[in-house]
Amino acid sequence: MSVRRPLLLPLVPLYAAGLRLKRRLFSGEVRRLAHPVISVGSLSAGGAGKTPVVQALVELLVRHGYAVDVLSRGYGRGSGEVERVDPAGEAQRYGDEPLLIARRTGAPVYVGTDRYAAGLLAEREAISGKVVHLLDDGFQHRRLARSLDIVLLTQEDVEDCLLPAGNLREPLHRLQEAGAVVLREEEETALRPVVSMLAGETPVWVVRRRLELPVAGIPQRPVAFCGIARPEGFFAMLRAEGVIPTRTMAFGDHHAYGERDIDRLLEEAREAEADGFVTTEKDAVKISEAMRGWLERIGPVIVTRLGVAFLDEDAIVSRIAEAG
Repeated sequence: MSVRRPLLLPLVPLYAAGLRLKRRLFSGEVRRLAHPVISVGSLSAGGAGKTPVVQALVELLVRHGYAVDVLSRGYGRGSGEVERVDPAGEAQRYGDEPLLIARRTGAPVYVGTDRYAAGLLAEREAISGKVVHLLDDGFQHRRLARSLDIVLLTQEDVEDCLLPAGNLREPLHRLQEAGAVVLREEEETALRPVVSMLAGETPVWVVRRRLELPVAGIPQRPVAFCGIARPEGFFAMLRAEGVIPTRTMAFGDHHAYGERDIDRLLEEAREAEADGFVTTEKDAVKISEAMRGWLERIGPVIVTRLGVAFLDEDAIVSRIAEAG
């Protein structure tokens, strides 16, 4: 087990006690929507890859005739108001991940602190057909009933400990509550025995991940930057695709970019004699046109996409049909 913040280890039992109390308090306050709710969540506080999996599920279910919407808290929003995401809007209003999902999939995305209210709004606006709600980051949101809990698990989660010393929001044994567990293809062999031990015969869905880059125009000496939970994973994937950053800069997860950040990036680029930048989709939705223009004085700003594909799509569609 790795401990990210050893000085906070004495507080882990208090956090665990708080989790148990929260589960008892909310155990009887579950509300149910008219249509099936499929939750996509994780045990950790970010970095498991939920957003690309939600996007892949939207695309898969739409191909199979479902009318899909996404319900999200919208982390980092300026308010908790329930509303539908305008794909042409700003991340500050809707949250970076809901805006990214709306832009990439074209599916209706609803944000709000009250996910049940967001679901009611979605159902009022839903078209006829096989409607299904995808609850983004929903494993810890116990107030909304769901038909299926999909939980992502990574090797880093298995080696981690509970908050605040680590990044786990839930202990590993909570995996037994999952209706399906998602593993990365490169970690499948190592983690299947862990899933069997923690969750018995729970179905395992494997995803293949690939960093998507443009075929031309990639800088030779880029500064790579991102504001995600596990930045080292992004930088490693860049190197695996043959893109070797001359400098890397990691901001906090859900970071809201401002002029000072752009100044820092420009300073790093000039010092390193860089010829451009590489970042993620999640970061790109928070960079204004003006900010991008400043960065392009150095060179092109390349936006990568994390593509996710399920290795057994038929099994997933079948399981979701059963849950509905």
